Amino acid sequence: MLPVVSEEIAAAAFAEIFKDMPAWRKSMIHYIKDENPEINTAIIEAANKSDLDPKAVALGAYMAYNLIELAMNESEKLINFTE
Repeated sequence: MLPVVSEEIAAAAFAEIFKDMPAWRKSMIHYIKDENPEINTAIIEAANKSDLDPKAVALGAYMAYNLIELAMNESEKLINFTE
């Protein structure tokens, strides 16, 4: 089950992403290539096989990956919370 992406998580992510979108996209390419090469390959294949702009397709996929990852980290913090 995927974690819930809250409005706060989305707003924080979008603020960072759209500060310098081309640079963010390039950094995500390298991050995901190291973190999860299979996902990176799938994103690149989908971007290249689509009739849509490959950079836009990749950006959407990297954004979704980032939002899910941030939400998972937030969920883990709540689960592992100790007083």
